[in-house]
Amino acid sequence: MNPQRVIRARQRSGMAMTLGVALLGAAWGARAEQDGASLSRMEQRLNALEEEVRVLRQQIADAKTTAAPAGGKAATNETSVLSVGSEGVAMKSADGNFQMRMGGLLQTDARFFLHDNAAFRDTFLIRRARPILEATVFQEFGFRLTPEFAGSSMVLLDASAEWKRWPWLTFRAGKFKPPLGLELLQNDPDREFTEAAFTTALMPNRDIGFQLGGSIPGGALGYALGVFNGAPDGSSTFETDLGDHKDAVARVFAQPFRETNLPALRKLGVGVAGSIGKQETTAATANLPGNKTPGQQTFFSYRPTGFSNGERHRLVPQADYFYGPFGLLGEYVIEEQTVFLGPVSDRLRHEAWQITGSWVLTGEEASYSGVNPKHPFHLPTGNWGAWEMVARYHEFDADPAAFPKFADPASAARAAAAWGVGLNWYLNRNVRMNLHYEQTRFEGGAASGARPTERVIFTRLQLKY
Repeated sequence: MNPQRVIRARQRSGMAMTLGVALLGAAWGARAEQDGASLSRMEQRLNALEEEVRVLRQQIADAKTTAAPAGGKAATNETSVLSVGSEGVAMKSADGNFQMRMGGLLQTDARFFLHDNAAFRDTFLIRRARPILEATVFQEFGFRLTPEFAGSSMVLLDASAEWKRWPWLTFRAGKFKPPLGLELLQNDPDREFTEAAFTTALMPNRDIGFQLGGSIPGGALGYALGVFNGAPDGSSTFETDLGDHKDAVARVFAQPFRETNLPALRKLGVGVAGSIGKQETTAATANLPGNKTPGQQTFFSYRPTGFSNGERHRLVPQADYFYGPFGLLGEYVIEEQTVFLGPVSDRLRHEAWQITGSWVLTGEEASYSGVNPKHPFHLPTGNWGAWEMVARYHEFDADPAAFPKFADPASAARAAAAWGVGLNWYLNRNVRMNLHYEQTRFEGGAASGARPTERVIFTRLQLKY
């Protein structure tokens, strides 16, 4: 081979290689420059996104600070809660500071008197018809408003405000039940019998005043101290007091075994309550009450011109016990007050006591707040709710010194004794039906001697929510 040709071929090959390397370097440089530009754009975009996130976070923080309530808690984006259930219609704000519950109670009754006479009339009636409004403001302040529409006119039954910062100390003011009787303080729809016992008739139904109360942790000991206008027995207070003096009321109730390992004694409760005050009325503003039978017939009353003017005392020892399906409630009431008839006066003492027992046939637990059926009534599944048997005995004894000066023996009984039995059907937590029989015998109360025995059958359909 010609050496010159070999040399020229090698030269051409070297030039081609050099040119290839140069072209490859140029392409790589262009690609690197392009990638660098892309990375730079990505970095700029990330920086812009980070700035947007920072701005959004600052805006959210500023909005929370602006919307924070007086308590210092910031508002959230959560919505208020509306619920409908066995406890009524409830509304709650997103932060939990505001709550409201709307409920109600309706009781439709029938009374059938055996051996009718002019004093005993069979009747259907609306016994209670109450809308109930309860609310809590800023978690610590609450109020309750309950009008009563049953009867011939609407009355304001409950109207109270409460500060409940600590469980051991609460403050309540307005119109509500004074802390006296065990049956009196029980919610009306949770009572075992259709009508209250003679004991409750010796205490005011509602009164206007204020009360301090609470319980120690665990609820083993509760107390209440209050000052009230001083309402008549068995009724509510006047809109304004008739005098300057007020009634002081106190109650202590203990469940000493509540937090122990003794299940048979955990729901044993014992307590005592009392009141002391001075009445200032005249014959024109008399506030002496009349006592009624379970059938709501007046069997004891003072003469029309009698009135109370002087000290009035009440003492109410009380106890209850619940274990499994068994329940027992008992109380004793002693009341003393000074009664006038014209210029003549005397200090009279009336007494009453009761004991009420119950047994839940379907096995649910008996309690002070009623029975909650394990299997609410539902025909398709064969569930029939809860069934409860109840029995009661109660007595009233008037002071013998009341006759004949302050009370007419021809119309006012000196004593009454009643016993009753019944069956309660809890279809569910909200619907209940009662069938009760009560018989009341009297000592005196009629011109011919004893007032006729009252025998009455009660039925009730109750709806509470």
